[in-house]
Amino acid sequence: MKDSAMKYRHGCRPRGAAGFTLIELMVTVAIAAILLSIVVPTYQAQVRKSRRTEAKTAILDFAAREERLYATQNAYSTDPVALGYTAAGGSWPVSTGTYYQIEAPTSSAPTATTPGTFSVTVDPAPASPQLSDTTCASFTVTQTGAQSATGTNPSACWP
Repeated sequence: MKDSAMKYRHGCRPRGAAGFTLIELMVTVAIAAILLSIVVPTYQAQVRKSRRTEAKTAILDFAAREERLYATQNAYSTDPVALGYTAAGGSWPVSTGTYYQIEAPTSSAPTATTPGTFSVTVDPAPASPQLSDTTCASFTVTQTGAQSATGTNPSACWP
């Protein structure tokens, strides 16, 4: 009995003892922290990228509504009600869902020598987490179908 007490006192575990040492737990926590520091920013970037789909869908829907109106009336409009945005209450900006909003579009009437034009921009909504998306800050479409974006890497916004 004296031998087993002596071994325990010098850092050896008794035969029936089980569990993790403090060092083993600290190494595990350190590894988990390193993995989380890599995974969380990557996850957040992918979430921001997937939310951009809302902006692209909204702006392409707006362009389709303008073209449909132009086909029947030979003019583009900046009136949200004429474009079918009845929930907007007749004013801009129009919400696209949770993360973006359509800003007031610009348009010009056709003349004898020039066709009509329009341009529309979709920006992150106020208090939206997409405000931190600096890669693709806003999206723009014109009557020719030209797509552009603003941000630090606009070429990545319209793949």
